[in-house]
Amino acid sequence: MQPLLQVRNISKSFGALPILQRVNFDVHRGEVVGLTGSIGSGKSVLMMMLAGLYEPDGGEIHFNDKRLTWPFSAQSLGIGVIHQRPALVEHFDVVSNIFLGSEIGWPQKGLGSLRVLDFDEMNVQALHILARLGVQVDSLQSKVSELSFEQRQLIAIARVLTFPAQMYIIDEPNMLLSYLNQQRLFNLIQNWQEQGFGVLFSSNNLDHLFAVTDRIVVLHQTHIVADLRTDETTREDVVNLLLGGEMAEQTVPTILDFDSYDDFRKNTERLRFHQMLLEKNLAGEDSLNRQLTRQLADQVQILDQMNSALLEAQRRLLTEREEERKHLSRELHDQVIQDLLSINYELEGLELEQGISSELVNNLAEVRQGIRALVTSLRQICGTLRPLTIDSLGLGAALQSYVRDWSARWDVQVELELDENLGRLPEATEMSIFRIIQEGLNNVRRHAQATRVQINLQHSTPRSLSISLRDNGKGMGEDFDLASMAANGHYGLQGIGERVALLGGRFRLQGQPEGGLALLVEIPHPRVDVEAETAGRKPPKTSRKRNVVR
Repeated sequence: MQPLLQVRNISKSFGALPILQRVNFDVHRGEVVGLTGSIGSGKSVLMMMLAGLYEPDGGEIHFNDKRLTWPFSAQSLGIGVIHQRPALVEHFDVVSNIFLGSEIGWPQKGLGSLRVLDFDEMNVQALHILARLGVQVDSLQSKVSELSFEQRQLIAIARVLTFPAQMYIIDEPNMLLSYLNQQRLFNLIQNWQEQGFGVLFSSNNLDHLFAVTDRIVVLHQTHIVADLRTDETTREDVVNLLLGGEMAEQTVPTILDFDSYDDFRKNTERLRFHQMLLEKNLAGEDSLNRQLTRQLADQVQILDQMNSALLEAQRRLLTEREEERKHLSRELHDQVIQDLLSINYELEGLELEQGISSELVNNLAEVRQGIRALVTSLRQICGTLRPLTIDSLGLGAALQSYVRDWSARWDVQVELELDENLGRLPEATEMSIFRIIQEGLNNVRRHAQATRVQINLQHSTPRSLSISLRDNGKGMGEDFDLASMAANGHYGLQGIGERVALLGGRFRLQGQPEGGLALLVEIPHPRVDVEAETAGRKPPKTSRKRNVVR
């Protein structure tokens, strides 16, 4: 199939400084392509050229089988552009900005300023679009200069919904959007993809790229260094390429504290960029300065290797711990519990024999009752060590069983909501998610004094899972510090953070207005365990309907 957008050998320089050199990539219909690049890679300039604002020095761009010539209007070609900073007319009102360039009136085309504009219809459609985006403004006649930065970005997004487009170019708009509005934009992108439109999504947030894209194009130092299938790569691979390494050869930077992951990456990029400038400026300097520059690069690489080694050691530790729990659980279930049940059956047989006194029968009944209680306790221990249902029926069934038992044991109402298309994930991912929820419930029991817990596990985007655990307990103070809790021997939340980091996700705690605490986790890019499904491990679909356990 012919690509919707073709970029061929595009180059651009500002004076003697090269910005882009012989850039090539395609975007097909119904495809979301991510674009990311290190500082100074030319990513922003490329997006401006595709929007018709910059003209390349060389190369060609074809859209919908037509070669583009500059200057051009992206909107008139059927290209919707969402800029990093909203391009609005400050003294125009909300409606005028939304329909700028696609005003509704008579006749539909031609006559320019002589057209009769239908302001009533534009107001109606503007309200509909803003409601779709969840935007609230005091008045459609308010000037956009009076709005917040987020509202203005949403107005810019609303504009691309007012005209028919075949492709959407999105340049880092999420910097001004809250989490909820980021998710709304992701839903728009998914809808555009389902309708067969092409999407080029530029971002340096790897969570966002892995959540919505089919491919990721990586720019580094004016060149495209990789064009990757999202399902076939990892965040570490992309970071390594952004820092100038090769996926198969260089250890990538990884750190356990993924809450500061983006800051770490940006600072490292700046360090690399300044190193590059320093090397250029020192072209005519003495060898001592060159040696210092090389030493700086070596130190950065050593730091990367140490962080990667630390993360790998933690991953091995957790994997070995799960294997030990799995082995111990099976030993208890298959041997100890079975032996106890056999003894119980033998005692039952003795009770039925002739000539046994009633006192001995009562004693045997008490012993058998004790054995049954012991078996019940051992089964609970087995479920805690390793849920038996997770291997055969999957994560959803294991969570339903565990939550039901936990709720009955501790007399706390639990509402469990699972994505109906949860499917099977890799074994390590399923086990980590189970442990995160298990440890979250343990923290509720030990510290929250809660009577109700809500657990939600669903796909927040096609390529990311969100986990939320909310309780109505006493919450935590504003001076809460995870490190101090670990120092005092409370490792539950720290363990959750480590597991989330190993999954490449994000973890945060948030107080709730009505009281209690929310544990929020987002895991990017979970891959379905295809081999497990074909081997018969695929569970029945779980319902999105809430399962309330009392």
